[in-house]
Amino acid sequence: MDTAYLSALSALAGSAIGALASLATTWLNQASQARAAQRAQDRARREALYCDFIREASRVFGDAFEHELDDPAKLVNLYAMVSTLRLFGQSRTLHEAERVMSRIGAVYFEPNKDLRLFADITRAGELDPLCAFSQACREELLGQRSAGS
Repeated sequence: MDTAYLSALSALAGSAIGALASLATTWLNQASQARAAQRAQDRARREALYCDFIREASRVFGDAFEHELDDPAKLVNLYAMVSTLRLFGQSRTLHEAERVMSRIGAVYFEPNKDLRLFADITRAGELDPLCAFSQACREELLGQRSAGS
């Protein structure tokens, strides 16, 4: 084979290999960025869901503290959020959300509490049914951050 052909084929092969390497690098970079964007979107969705659950549970718990359950529709949004948590949340977070729901249900069926007892209830830890849920959410989201790094 003529050395000119060999040089030309070597140059073409080198160009093809360089192009393939560039293509592979670009594809890997884009795939990595897409995964990072998906993780960020998933995290944002979970944060919003957890915040909404905390707000709604707090509102309903306050209502349960002072009133009886005269309309079960008051709990519909909270039940819907727990069901959504079943789709996206980790098991501990879901377990704590279900405990919050149970606690709220129990408070609705307890006698109404007088606001003068508020200080005693606060000291007993009875007034913060969301503490364990909030901690589970925080651990889940921090775990996601460190796993994504």
